[in-house]
Amino acid sequence: MDRRELLRKITSFPITASGLAEDLLAGDYRSVFKGQGIEFDEARRYEIGDDVRSIDWNASARFGTPYVKMYREERELTVFIILDTSASLHTGGAPMNRAVPMNRFEQGCFAAALLAFSAEEAGQRVGALFFDREITRIFPPKKGRRHILGILGTAVAIQAGGRGSALGAALAGAGRLLKRRSLVVVISDFFANAAGAGWEEELGDLARKHDVIAVNITDPLDTDFPDVGFVPMEDPETGVKFHGASGFPSFRSAWSRWHEDRAKYWDGVCRRAGAARLSLSLADDAPAVLVRFFRGRA
Repeated sequence: MDRRELLRKITSFPITASGLAEDLLAGDYRSVFKGQGIEFDEARRYEIGDDVRSIDWNASARFGTPYVKMYREERELTVFIILDTSASLHTGGAPMNRAVPMNRFEQGCFAAALLAFSAEEAGQRVGALFFDREITRIFPPKKGRRHILGILGTAVAIQAGGRGSALGAALAGAGRLLKRRSLVVVISDFFANAAGAGWEEELGDLARKHDVIAVNITDPLDTDFPDVGFVPMEDPETGVKFHGASGFPSFRSAWSRWHEDRAKYWDGVCRRAGAARLSLSLADDAPAVLVRFFRGRA
């Protein structure tokens, strides 16, 4: 899919998001705001029946008559998107699987766009962080369509990510940036080499302070590699090249088993960290999958 087509699809998402915003985000208020507390709003004169524990002694002394503190619940949600732009995300889809015209990164952009536009429709702040072998861009949380289009326009302009995946640094960076409990969505294939070592611990640290959703972008070829003879292959993260003997059942079996083991490991890490998990395949309809997921969280 070329850049123009990707941008055209993404800019059509506000229409979809207007009908999905409530489904996508409503179920997360409870988890995000659980234990969040309330904020001071104003002080007013004491009235008979008010709880004496709410008396504002400073205001009462200043005005010479009893005042009580009034509070309001803080309901403004920050949605923060961590998007992997590394080389391994720019794989998958055509030409190996012509039934899937997009690659992992494009599917990740679709998910990020739908979340961002839905948050904007609900009047929430949206922020983002992009990373490959290092953190490349940070967008502090803000409101507004122009801000969201700036985030997504920058993402679409990324043609190929750098080798290496600083996933651990990205998770730690988000933790330092976000001062208030937020909904954090990590969109990645969770394939990290030495540059991203330690992401498991960082995910746990982030999930202790925020409501974290890990979105694992997968390819149908991960578990169902076709028999197409000897295939030239390259590890996108290391550059190592080799030929895969896809005609041999043993090769296809080992390929599937390796990806299944990675998926189980990712699932286990997320469970231990307390992060919600969503596997999003290139063959999936991203809006439908996200709506089912968020409705389930409600």
